[in-house]
Amino acid sequence: MLQRIQTIWLLLAVIVSAGLIFVLPLWENSAGEFVYAHEVLIALGMFLASAAISLVSIIMFKNRKLQFVLGRLNIILNLFLLGVFVYWSLTLPGEMDISEKGIGMFLPIISIVFIVLANKAIKKDEDLVKSVDRLR
Repeated sequence: MLQRIQTIWLLLAVIVSAGLIFVLPLWENSAGEFVYAHEVLIALGMFLASAAISLVSIIMFKNRKLQFVLGRLNIILNLFLLGVFVYWSLTLPGEMDISEKGIGMFLPIISIVFIVLANKAIKKDEDLVKSVDRLR
């Protein structure tokens, strides 16, 4: 059913992954210009892939096991994206490219929290269905 709480959590993850990347900057370079995710091809691709996986997971509401697996895959993708951001911010020497980190670098963490909450609700639904099947 689409009116479950996991749909809301997954929709919030889609908004964070696909919508806020155009609003919140990833970092400020040494020239004082803000760099957004849509300007960095790797970050844009990973954010949009995360949003697409969340949308597919919303559509797969009848197959809860696949929905749960897609949620875990999305968490792994967001952790990898977070690792890329950490790598970029720590390996560049001094004031070379990333001068000041922006709030956009924390978007994968917010997305992970929403996906974990959705997976928790999916697991709860699956356990409820299994308990009802035992009574039959």
